[in-house]
Amino acid sequence: MRLSPGFPAAAALLVAATLTSGAQAPERLWYAVGSEQSTQSFLAHADRISIVSPQVFVVDSFGVITGHLDPRVVETAHAKGVKLVPLVMNPGFDQPTIHRILNVADARERALANIVALCRDNHFDGIQFDIENVNVADKDVLTSFMRESATGLHRVGCSASAAVVPRMSDDPGPTSYHRWIFENWRGAYDYKALAESLDFISYMTYAQHTGGSPPGPVAGYTWMEDCLKFVLSLGVPPSKISLGMPSYSDWWYPTFDTRDGARMRGNDISYAKASSLLTAHNAEPKWDDHDKSDYAIWSEEGVNEFLWREDARTFAAKLELVSKYHLRGYSVWVLGMEDPEVWNRVQRR
Repeated sequence: MRLSPGFPAAAALLVAATLTSGAQAPERLWYAVGSEQSTQSFLAHADRISIVSPQVFVVDSFGVITGHLDPRVVETAHAKGVKLVPLVMNPGFDQPTIHRILNVADARERALANIVALCRDNHFDGIQFDIENVNVADKDVLTSFMRESATGLHRVGCSASAAVVPRMSDDPGPTSYHRWIFENWRGAYDYKALAESLDFISYMTYAQHTGGSPPGPVAGYTWMEDCLKFVLSLGVPPSKISLGMPSYSDWWYPTFDTRDGARMRGNDISYAKASSLLTAHNAEPKWDDHDKSDYAIWSEEGVNEFLWREDARTFAAKLELVSKYHLRGYSVWVLGMEDPEVWNRVQRR
């Protein structure tokens, strides 16, 4: 999220004006993790957040849920009227764990009961599933698991939603990389069926490029829009879609270890870290108007390093998709990594 010559100042002001006008504000979901940095960001900006979703609960292969919430997050959410909708995830996005939960009857039943009890007994507003790295062969059992969970959660007055990995089509793709990511990360979500049983889906239009891919935008505007057009084409109502937005940046650099040898490695980093890298290397970011992102390349002892940075400008540019397609709102990963200027573009509740 940042400001650069390619994005006209008038357009940036228009987005900011829209966000701060009297018009109906989009639903603003922000994810949190257990770090102090993430917690402090929530405490400071709770009046600009509709839903906080801490990633603190995991469900193991036997259906047992563990984890805990920082009491400061709970207290502030209640005091500020922020809905508390924690994530429940397969630990480390482990595929064998979620496969067992979905396919072994006693683990599945235990997980379903424990998800409902977690929300009911802690008086949460809802639960969001963050179930990732699911093989496409488990697509139907994942859909039915979330449907049954939603029924149980709704029965006790809790909302049910899911963070889902996006895709641009149902084509697995032209290369072994594309096929791998489709079969294990993108292809297992039946978006329309999930939207029919859940209150909404957080459509995670970020991580377009990762540590395992070549350098590129965290969430290029064109790619985000292509993914969004696909899910809408399936008949998912805009009112059921919360657009995924990144607050983090990505940095690629060369590394070596004895196990994997020499390779490029990509890391998710905060806006503050990205800015410090630019300063340390005297690098000036360039604006990519196609992807509404800025990037920088510099040489470290003759070897290039790459940075794709998310700042307030990129946030405002991509947020335009929420109003363009009349979406429910947006879901941001993650509190504590954002450009502080982002908060000046988001109205108070």
